[in-house]
Amino acid sequence: MPGTSSALTWPDYAVLAGALAVLLAIGLGLREQRDTVDFFLARRRVPWWAACLSFLATEISAVTIISVPATAYSENWEYVQFFVGSSLAKLVVAFLFIPAFYRHKVTTIYEFLAHRFGQATQVTASIFFFVTRLAGSGVRLMAAALAVSILLGWPLAPTIAVFTAVSILYIAMGGVKAVIWTNVLQALLFLGAGAATLAFLVLQVDGGVAAIVEVAGAAGRLDVVNWGPAPGDPDFWRRVLTEPNIWWLAVLNGLIGSVAAFGTDHDLMQRLLTVDTRRASQRTLALTPLGTAATLAIYLGLGAALYTFYAQRPELAVSRPDEILPHFVQQAMPAVLRGLMLTAIVLASIDSPLGSLAASFVTDVYRPLLAPGRTEAHYLSLSRASVVVFGVVLGLIAYGFSFGSGILWLAFKIAGVTFGSLLGVFLLGLLTRRAVEDRANVVAMVAMAAVNLALLLLSEWGVLTFAWSWLVMLGTAGTMLLAVALSRRRPLVPGSGPRGA
Repeated sequence: MPGTSSALTWPDYAVLAGALAVLLAIGLGLREQRDTVDFFLARRRVPWWAACLSFLATEISAVTIISVPATAYSENWEYVQFFVGSSLAKLVVAFLFIPAFYRHKVTTIYEFLAHRFGQATQVTASIFFFVTRLAGSGVRLMAAALAVSILLGWPLAPTIAVFTAVSILYIAMGGVKAVIWTNVLQALLFLGAGAATLAFLVLQVDGGVAAIVEVAGAAGRLDVVNWGPAPGDPDFWRRVLTEPNIWWLAVLNGLIGSVAAFGTDHDLMQRLLTVDTRRASQRTLALTPLGTAATLAIYLGLGAALYTFYAQRPELAVSRPDEILPHFVQQAMPAVLRGLMLTAIVLASIDSPLGSLAASFVTDVYRPLLAPGRTEAHYLSLSRASVVVFGVVLGLIAYGFSFGSGILWLAFKIAGVTFGSLLGVFLLGLLTRRAVEDRANVVAMVAMAAVNLALLLLSEWGVLTFAWSWLVMLGTAGTMLLAVALSRRRPLVPGSGPRGA
């Protein structure tokens, strides 16, 4: 259990200390910002390859490092089905969303909604982003802090507190530029550390790769595709509504859910807005599936190898799957390599959304509604203060999630409540010329989020058999239909929309 003992040696701590020193040096070295354009967009001067690695680090994070091996260890490789849909989603976002964001020269993507519909839609979308991102990042932070608490022998609460403090420090100093260059370091670390750990683990398994294929394959741990029921089967509809891993449903959910995640979540999109041109931003996003595929191959492979390793050594079994990778790192890995994996997990845990949350609060809420017309120095100071406040809130949320389990799927379930509402209004703005009313969007977004929350709770409580994977699709369609139904039916005349959209 967390907080018991640590097998780490001074070389492990040296590797970790060196990485943390680099991270803080990045924050200190990039602390000079003149205004919020510097703080939130780095004046759009970030190289596309750095933005690509930053996006990869944000997309992957601790959920992949800890929970993908845990899922492969306890279930199978069916998560790959979501990756297929997710990769297609990146192309949709690259060629549908990004051009609109660059055309309107937005600081946050919710400014597009103000141009297209009005301020109420912008503020509502920003609030939905606060809720979704804080909850989702709380899961991520908790996953990494749990692993590190096992490795270091620390109690969980102080571990979360330390990581939160470090995140606040370097992001408040360096802004988005510090976030991106730290993400570059993180991406290189978790790819390198994961590959090195996998190679070491294969050497520890009696029989190597062949044994992993035999043992894990016989237990179903290498299954990739869940074909599901045939259309004529008597339980077809029951299984479709209750099993999120059926292949066509998983691909569809990966597509729609990832369009929502990548196109309507400013934490991810912020990285793509820091490059100088629309074309560079599109290229950045279109190339990220290559890095994601390599990462999944490494960490799914770790899960299968861990299953075989512990099947051969049942005396080392752990109490919960979410602890399987950190337990192996602690029990079996040598010094330095153990420190490298620890460092990858630590850096993943301190990659937080504080910069994007501050950007959305200052740009979408504070500047237009609470304190318009102030100086850039005022808004920059408020941006740094917002990083601190959101950091404290994030740490408290992460600690609250530590009492649950099933980390990987929990992150998806949280997103399912609000992502449909967000995607619905963005698609209305991007795909239609209809003059949907500002207040109609707000009502539709809130109503569908409430419906999805009720469905998720009823499903979790066992009252209703309903797979969480339908939530984003239901929320998207419901938001679009309800917003249109509540608006006066008239076409949008070019130039007549809010702010000349």
